[in-house]
Amino acid sequence: MAGITFENYNNGAKGRMIKEIERLKKERCAVILAHNYQRPEVQDIADYVGDSLELSQLAARLPNKVIVFCGVHFMAESAAILSPDKTILLPEKYAGCPMADMVNAEDLKAKKKEIPDAAVVCYVNSSAEVKAESDICCTSSNAVKVVETIDSDKILFIPDRNLARYVASKVSNKEIIPWEGYCVTHERVTLDDLNKAKAAHPRAVVVVHPECRVDVVEAADHVASTSGIMKFVRESDSEEFIIGTEMGIMHRLTRDNPTKRIYILSTGMVCPNMKMTTLDKVLTALQDMKWQITVDEELRTRAYGSLKKMLEV
Repeated sequence: MAGITFENYNNGAKGRMIKEIERLKKERCAVILAHNYQRPEVQDIADYVGDSLELSQLAARLPNKVIVFCGVHFMAESAAILSPDKTILLPEKYAGCPMADMVNAEDLKAKKKEIPDAAVVCYVNSSAEVKAESDICCTSSNAVKVVETIDSDKILFIPDRNLARYVASKVSNKEIIPWEGYCVTHERVTLDDLNKAKAAHPRAVVVVHPECRVDVVEAADHVASTSGIMKFVRESDSEEFIIGTEMGIMHRLTRDNPTKRIYILSTGMVCPNMKMTTLDKVLTALQDMKWQITVDEELRTRAYGSLKKMLEV
């Protein structure tokens, strides 16, 4: 299998690769988890597909001792935080998250000194070091609820300014201070893109992720996390949808809703980091047991504390 890449393997090579992945998975007692934004063929080989925290929680519940996490670094790290007794493999070691890199522990410590009366709410799209310095974590689906339950009138929300502003629009009795981070993929989409998509599909319901720009979120018909988008499209009586999140989600959406017409808001909604994982890298991860993601125990304990508080909410 050496030397085969996503760009050049043919159907025969792909079939052999899938067969070998399945064999090694059984041999290693491994499970493959894939984020909704992964390549279609990676989603298809996975045992479970979902959003980042959903998959990390699943990893902790499953009996498998080896977790192949097809996503980006902070996701595999979250799985390592919740499952310290398991081997967490990230098939592509360079698959990072630009937004997660927009905040680090040292800068956060400095900001906390500037506003000591603010509680720190940390989006799960962040490193273990940042989670460890935060009071509580949140996801895009529960951010509003988490902020509402905090006993503080001032919230430092990190690292996504767009999600922070979305939360601020829903929670009027707290001061939300956004960190100036953002998702490059969602930030790329403009109101002009949305208007063009609506003009092309005037009957379609517009559903976007809260990581999108504020004006895009305000112009949408519905706002939800990746899992929330999946649920909304599945349960809606509408027949047409414009989806404003990373286009990897289109694979499951179109497969699970064959009678509905679903369009991506913009062809620019592609995360290069999410597309770095390929079948041959999943195979290599299982063959060589790499790349293992671990978190120092002292750091893990502190980061787990912020996740645990969120799960209790």
